[in-house]
Amino acid sequence: MTQFEALTDLLKTRYSCRAFRPDPVPQETIERIVSAARHAPSWCNAQPWQVTVAMPGATDRFRDGLQRAVRDDAPKLDLAGPDGYPGVYGERRRACGWQLYDAVGVQKGDRSGSGAQMMRNFALFDAPHVAIVSSPRALGGYGAMDTGGFVTAFTLAATALGVSSIAQAAIASYAGFVRAHFDIPEERLILCAISFGYADPDHPANSFRTDRAEISDIVEWRR
Repeated sequence: MTQFEALTDLLKTRYSCRAFRPDPVPQETIERIVSAARHAPSWCNAQPWQVTVAMPGATDRFRDGLQRAVRDDAPKLDLAGPDGYPGVYGERRRACGWQLYDAVGVQKGDRSGSGAQMMRNFALFDAPHVAIVSSPRALGGYGAMDTGGFVTAFTLAATALGVSSIAQAAIASYAGFVRAHFDIPEERLILCAISFGYADPDHPANSFRTDRAEISDIVEWRR
């Protein structure tokens, strides 16, 4: 297998895992994931990413506190979220949502069921580990863009080692709680979390895969 084929296989194999087994990932394996991901490219080699990685006990304490924060506090992002999802972007978002709802048996109009599934985000889908991803506030959107490359590299490296993951922007909606819980400095933006561990292959939430746009939908050629 060529390097290109191996990379393509990893990209196609990776998916957003929404149900995990409780088994912890060895720290050595986590270190290998981060060691690989740190080679992601960044503007001027600034390498703005930082991760706070929770082991199982710390993950449980964070999970419990986060769910209380969701119940009691108003959401507030460090970095402004999307103004909306116009056109095809909204179509893709809805398609992904309905694939998930179909998989777990939530019917159209079932607000209680969809709300319960949404709250699974803040239970970290029962993952034994979570990594809080941040970048320097001073680097703004470009630091966040570079850090997105690190998130991609982290999830691909994890996949290569048999570890499943899901990047969760929803966690950043409670940036104040996250920062206080993990004592993350104010000068760092809370961008997302990566929940990770070993997938529960029998859970229906892990039974579907999303589509990807065609090359013709992505590329505009100029000659």
